Order: sequence, then C-alpha cells, then structure tokens
Amino acid sequence: MTYKVIGNSVNRVDAIAKVTGKAKYVDDFFERDMLVGKVLRSPYAHAIVKNIDVSRAKALNGVEAVITHMDLPKIKFSTAGHPWSLDPDHRDIEDRLILTDKARFVGDGVAAVIAVNELIAEKALKLIEVEYEILPHVIDPEEAIKPGAPVVHEERPNNIISSFGAEYGDIEAEFKNSDYVFEGIYETSIVQHCHIENHTSYAYIDTDGRIVIISSTQIPHIVKRIVGQALGLPWGRIRVIKPYVGGGFGNKQDVIIEPLTAAMTLAVKGRPVRYRMTREEAFIDTRTRHAMKFSLKTAVSKEGKLTGIYVGDIVNNGAYASHGHSVAMSAGSKFRPLYNFRSIKFDPKTVYTNLPTAGAMRGYGVPQICFALESHLDDIAREMNIDPIEFRNQNLISAGHMDPLTKNVVRTFGIPECIEKGKELINWDEKKKRYKNQSGERRRGIGMACFSYLSGTHPVALELAGARIIMNQDGSVQLQVSAAEIGQGSDTVLAQMAAEVLGLSMDMVHVIASQDTDVSPFDTGAYASRQTFVTGAAVKKAAVEVRQKVLELAMKKTGLCGDELDMQDAQIIEKRTGRVVCSLEDIAMESYYDRVNASPISSDITENVRINATAYGVTFAEVEVDMKVGKIEVLEIYNVHDSGVIINPKLAEGQVNGGVSMGLGYALSEQLLFDKKTGKPLNNNLLDYKLQTILDTPEIGVAFVEKYEPAGSFGQKSLGENPSISPAPAIRNAVLDATGIAFNKIPMNPQAVFEKFKEAGLL
Repeated sequence: MTYKVIGNSVNRVDAIAKVTGKAKYVDDFFERDMLVGKVLRSPYAHAIVKNIDVSRAKALNGVEAVITHMDLPKIKFSTAGHPWSLDPDHRDIEDRLILTDKARFVGDGVAAVIAVNELIAEKALKLIEVEYEILPHVIDPEEAIKPGAPVVHEERPNNIISSFGAEYGDIEAEFKNSDYVFEGIYETSIVQHCHIENHTSYAYIDTDGRIVIISSTQIPHIVKRIVGQALGLPWGRIRVIKPYVGGGFGNKQDVIIEPLTAAMTLAVKGRPVRYRMTREEAFIDTRTRHAMKFSLKTAVSKEGKLTGIYVGDIVNNGAYASHGHSVAMSAGSKFRPLYNFRSIKFDPKTVYTNLPTAGAMRGYGVPQICFALESHLDDIAREMNIDPIEFRNQNLISAGHMDPLTKNVVRTFGIPECIEKGKELINWDEKKKRYKNQSGERRRGIGMACFSYLSGTHPVALELAGARIIMNQDGSVQLQVSAAEIGQGSDTVLAQMAAEVLGLSMDMVHVIASQDTDVSPFDTGAYASRQTFVTGAAVKKAAVEVRQKVLELAMKKTGLCGDELDMQDAQIIEKRTGRVVCSLEDIAMESYYDRVNASPISSDITENVRINATAYGVTFAEVEVDMKVGKIEVLEIYNVHDSGVIINPKLAEGQVNGGVSMGLGYALSEQLLFDKKTGKPLNNNLLDYKLQTILDTPEIGVAFVEKYEPAGSFGQKSLGENPSISPAPAIRNAVLDATGIAFNKIPMNPQAVFEKFKEAGLL
C-alpha cells in the first residue's frame, strides 16, 4: 500500500505552540477573582472521622467556604475513566465519596478550604480540628485477605475486590502429563506516573447555571458523566473543557479532582475556584501502578514446547477500586496471543489495602505480567540449556490465531522478524560467546523479552469515536475530534490521515487542539493505545464522506464520471490524463455561495469499532554489572515493534524513546515506599523518588517491522503504551546472563542487587 502523507515524518501540528510557550495549559487560563482550593488530608492510614470542627477556619479573613463530607451528597461513585455500561454488572465499583468520612490511606481528603489566595487557604487548613478514631491498617495484600485483617470497605469484608479469572484447556492434565514443570514467584513494585503537569482544574457556574470545568484530563466526556454522578446532577448540567495537557500516562484516565473542584464552586455560589495539586499530593492521591505478585507454574515438554501455564496474581489495589479488577484481567488476557499454550489458567485476586489507590498506568497491567512471564521463560530456558531466543521462537503462535475467550484474531504477526532484527542489532550470537563464564568485578550480559498488546479494548468495552471535518472556503479543512492529545502526537497522526484521504498538504488540515464537551464529537478518550486505531477509523470515515461530496460537486461541474476524478494537492484531477480540471478552492467556494445549491461541505460521524488488532514487539538489552556495589548499567537497548504501518516514523521513534525510558526506571530505580507501621509515604517527592534522568539513559535503539494490518484504517496497530512493556524483563534477563543470579523482584536498585549478591555468596 502506497501513501503520500502517511509514513512521512511530518512535524507535529502542536510543535511550534509548545516550544514557543504559546500552548495554553489549564494553569494558563484565569477567570476574574479566581479563588483557590486546598484539601485537608488524613495523617492516618485508617481512621473514622468522628467529628470535624471548621469554625476557626471559616472565621479566618479571606476564607470563602469550608466543606466536609457533611456538606456534600452521600453518593458513592467510581473515578475510573471507562465508558459507561448499560449493564450494571459491567460497571466500575462505586466506593468513593468526594470527601470521606473514613480515611483509608494517609492523605485521604477529609475537608476542603476555598480562599482568596493560597497562603490563606494553607493557613485555614491548620485551623480545622478533626477528631479521628484510629483503626488498624493493612498495606500488604496477602495480609489483607487473611481472616481478622482490618476491613478497608465494609461492602467487602474479605478485602477482595474481585477474584474472577479466566482459563481454557485442562491445566491439571498438562501438569500431570508434562515432562517438566517449572515454578517461580515474581514481584513488581508500586510506581508513579510522574507526568510533568500535576493534576489541576478550575470550575465556575456559567450564566445559564451550568458547571463549567477546565481540566487537565485524558477523558473529557467521561469527566462530564462522573461529575454529574458524584454530585447527583443531570449530566447535561456539566461542561468540560480540556486544553493542552502536560502528560498523563493513564493517571488522568481517572476523574480524581474534578468532582471536588465542582463542589468547591457550588460552595461559593458559582465563583471560579482553582484546585492545583502539589507534587507531594499527586504522588499519594492520584493513581499508582499496581504492585503485583505472580506465582507461575508452567508445563514444558522435553522438546522445549510450552503446553500449559498457571498464573496466580495477588494485586495491591490500594484504598479504592478505581479501575479495580480490570487491570488484573488486562494482565491476564494480553499475554495470551503470544505463546502457543494449549491450556492457560489465570487466577487473580485484586485486594483493597490502606495505601494510595492504584489505577491505569501505561501498559495497564501488562508491564507487570510481562516481567513475570518473560523472566520465567528465561529461567526455564536456562534450566533446559536452550538459547532464550530459540526457546521463544519455537513456542510462538502464528498468524490466524484466534483467542479462545475473546475471539480476537491475529491477522498480522511480525514478532519473528522483530526478534531477528533485535538479535542482529545487539549482535546476540557473538556476545553470548564473549560473555560466557565471566568472573571479575564487572560482568556483562545480554537479555531479551517479548510482548503482545492490543489496539483498544474491544470486545471488553465500547470503542466509540467521533470526528468532524468542515471544509473552509479555501479548500482547507477543520478537523475536530475528542480524542485527547496529551503529548503522544494523536492530533498530528489524525491530521495526516485526513490529509491522505483528501489529497491535502498538512498545512491545509487545521486541528482543533482543545476539547469541549459542548461542541466536540463524542469520544471516550485517550487510553488503551486506541486513538490511532479507533479514532483513526472515525477520521478516515469522515474524510471519505467529505471526499465523496467534493467529487460529486466536481462531477456536476465537469461532466466527468466520479470514477474518472481524483483529489491531489488541493486540485481535482482527471485520473487518466493527470489534467487539473479545477481547484479544490473552486469547489469549496461553490459549496458556500452557489445561489441555488449552496451547502457547505462537512462530515460529522461516529464510528463504533468492533474489531481489534494485536501489536507485538521485543526488547534486547546489554548490561554491565558492578559486582561490588550492585550497580547495573544499561550499555545498549533496542526496542523493536510490529505496530503495522507506521503513520509518522519520527513521532513513533519519540514514543519508543519515552516508553523505554519509563521501562528503565521501572526496572532499576523507581519504587514508592511506605512506613509499614504507619502507612505513611516515605518518598512522595521528586528528590527521593528515583526517576531515571537523561544522564542515566543510554542511547535507545528503535526499529519497526511494518506489516499492513487489515483491521486498521491505514494498516496501523497500537504503539503508545507498547514501548514501556518489555524493557524491565529484558534488563533482568541480561543481568541473569551476566551474573547467573535471577532477580525476581523489581526495581533492581544497587541496594537490592548488593543484598542478593551477598545472599548468593558472591561478595
């Protein structure tokens, strides 16, 4: 398939606005006499709010209002940014109040102050007197499910949000009849998104009595619905505007601060109120990535064929459900279209604890299970003395595979080529020989890990996207979507799609950068690596409709049959001769101003995408381990992807660089820590929470295996979350290759590595 615009590294449509500082984020917008909101947070991990006295705070000059749970509707709601389900059994768990009457983690919001400035608001918080009944707390999910453990939510006395799993085949028969059975336990830690822009929003009541919320969010239309639910208001009374967003990575796929911001403006009779989280607040009262503990048991034939796998998974969900068990189920489903197991049993438990709430984060459960599974496969290959690449290659599925449970079909399967390309880039065979039987203080090794990921949520959830295209008088077009641009480049690739269909240059496609639920087409938002695949289908459909309308007018104008005409370079041409018969501007002007037949050309469509496509990839890594101090240095890393047709290579490369960087931190340094005795966070700031910096980041190698995916509107599959999935196990496996020591828990920071080496007698 040959494209003219798609496949080119065109500049981002928002690049100039962002690098010059002209792009406006939430905190760049102001209303007259804007008030400031601040939140009082519980110092206890688990405590009942017995009494709360706000009289001194209210009396402080400059304080406009103080609110607690007693001032708000007693309506429990879910913050998860999923499409609404008409089936009550398929809805997210509603377990949250805007302000709580029972603190369930250190930092739970119990009161809010609205004041004329931040200084007064902070002072007022100190004047609020709260009487707590302190309760026992639990932060370990395995302890939380034991009889007699503190109960986080009375509705679930065993603290288990859900233990629903999935299976096919006969796993017990596989274990009974297999030549070998291998077992292993693998753990991941709690990490945070750390996007540049903290959660921030402001709200006011408009002249028509509706609440207007300007918010940094990935899901404006879902915010509208959840704010209405939380406040017990008709959804039509809520309007949400999303300007530029400074990153989200899934953390802004929850409706975290907007219900409170709306409640604040209601408390001051509609005056504008801004609530901006500090970084310390964002660490504990937004969302984290779930810590998971996997118990893997795998049946393998003597020829090295995987026949069955049991995956037990204990998931630490924290104090509230948020996305709840869906993250665990995502982990249990997205690895299935990769290896050819005859039988799989996935047995998860998602558990409440008295910790900050876990929710959506880039990869949605798959980085966790990928670490476990790909580490486990290397352990098996090492035990059976099989090369890790050979072991994986002989167990891969093939194109045409249908998932027995979801019925999703794998139409294109490029991972064998990804593996081969990565193997060549890292010089696998030569380095395997060179690094064999090492000793000494510094040792090197290489490792790899594969992954599979989907291009949206079908068939689990609704995949609806809208697109509106309006042709201007000069033949250029306005493109409007509610697919939220949050830094990933979706506005640019969607513009490329419109330009491709309409035969326009990129400067003739004007993308509406912000979303407004009053005027933007409906779209559920930015998550699940869905936008190029799902919203792309809507954009193509809208562009095709505009193209048809243009050609219909051109037929009337020229007398030529529609099959004889084409659109290229903003011109209508005769296909056979290449002759320009008229300009697109001529057609546009007639559509606006013809005194008899005027009808401006536009398309406003919604696409319900009921198909999915599986993307694949692999990471190869070379490390050097300082045996004396436990430091792991990544020398080379390559991330190779089968994401179908790459719409914009330079943007895609940027996505991969960012995702691999996140994966490096996940593997080597990032971990949100808590005091076991109190549940208090120990490092909820950017000084003590160890993010990778540019000085820690090696040059990242990026490569693509492009195969046209027939389910994609332009042959594309997902890429957004994919690069962050497999770096951690690849690095772990490289360390195993270098040292012979298997690290089954991340992060592999110097302290953990040193202790493991000491335990193994290497020091």
